Amino acid sequence: MRTPHRIDPDPHPRPYDRSEAPPNPYDELGALDDGPLDEFLGTGTAERRAEQEPAQEPEWTPPVHRRGGRRRRSRFAGLPLAAKAVVSLVVLGAFVTLADRWAVLYAEHKAADTLKDQLDLAAAPEVEIGGFPFLTQLADKRLDSVRVTVPDVSADRVSLAKVSATAHDIRLDADGLTSVRGAHVPRLDGDVLLSFADLNRELGASQVMFTGDGRDRVKAHGILPVAGHDLRLRAEATIQRQGERGIGTQIGGIRLDIGDLATYRPGTRASDGLHLTPKASADVARETRKAKALLSVPAIVQRLGVPRATVREALSDDGKLTELTGSPRFARQAQTLNLIDLALDNPEVLRGLGLDPDLLNALSRLTRPALADRLSLAFQLPEPKTGDMRLRYVRVEKDGIRVRLTGSGLALGGS
Repeated sequence: MRTPHRIDPDPHPRPYDRSEAPPNPYDELGALDDGPLDEFLGTGTAERRAEQEPAQEPEWTPPVHRRGGRRRRSRFAGLPLAAKAVVSLVVLGAFVTLADRWAVLYAEHKAADTLKDQLDLAAAPEVEIGGFPFLTQLADKRLDSVRVTVPDVSADRVSLAKVSATAHDIRLDADGLTSVRGAHVPRLDGDVLLSFADLNRELGASQVMFTGDGRDRVKAHGILPVAGHDLRLRAEATIQRQGERGIGTQIGGIRLDIGDLATYRPGTRASDGLHLTPKASADVARETRKAKALLSVPAIVQRLGVPRATVREALSDDGKLTELTGSPRFARQAQTLNLIDLALDNPEVLRGLGLDPDLLNALSRLTRPALADRLSLAFQLPEPKTGDMRLRYVRVEKDGIRVRLTGSGLALGGS
């Protein structure tokens, strides 16, 4: 068991004075600890209260705007002199370049308007002046290169999709930027594109399509209306240069298909004319009515080379007829018949074969030259007033017919 703490009596006690007030025991306890109790009772020292109070903000004063106030230093003040010179040169170069490019745009616009008027174009062409700087070239009255692109140029029956040409080392007849009287072009090269899209629209009336077939051939295929019938057209054209400034086409392989019944080829050769297809000739051989219709025409019998006695037996005996028309020789001979020759004299026979006599009459007037002219892709470059311009080569590409051209000694304007 813990012994309670014993307080020893004061060895020198002071006599008790009754006039004095008795000591307060709480004051004695407060003297033992001046820390937590003071904080609890709110009686701490002035220093602690000063630490607990927030610091006061400094009093606001207005800014000084007098001339004598302190100036801010420029951000370039610390740069060395050489760096400042470089910056100045860069800025000056930018302004010079801007002025040069403005002059180029102005000159290109003036040149486009001049070419539009001189060449009688529907729209101003695109002009691009090469070389830099332009102003020094203008002062020297010489341009390194000028590229001109003209869209949709009319050339005979067709339109050229694009004509692009680049002139080199042009000599100007000018007094400044705004007074260019003319130009002399020592050398020029460019190309001409005759697009298949334009050919399809202008020649085929959206019913005949042109496509490339090798480096020098073009195929045409589509629908050609004849006497109220839509005939399937097939043809091919060989592209070739004509002279120094033109291209021409040699049309070949023209054929018009009347369904699966007959094929028409314009011309005077034995293979030309209107002939039954292999399928139609086989049908004639199998169908008694059609076979008798053919054999009843003496001109057809004569061309088939069948003896008349054999024909008479076949017309009176179906067995003999089947024996005659069932041979491979008869089907081949039936394909060689030119039905155009029989159209006028034997319209009923041809109608029995499924052919319209009016269509055959129209085909007889549709000659090869007439068809070839409708499919012609020829055009001629205009002859310049001065200098020389000629074609280098013609080539068939995926999007159309491309022609390379060269020129020399050309002059524009008053030069």
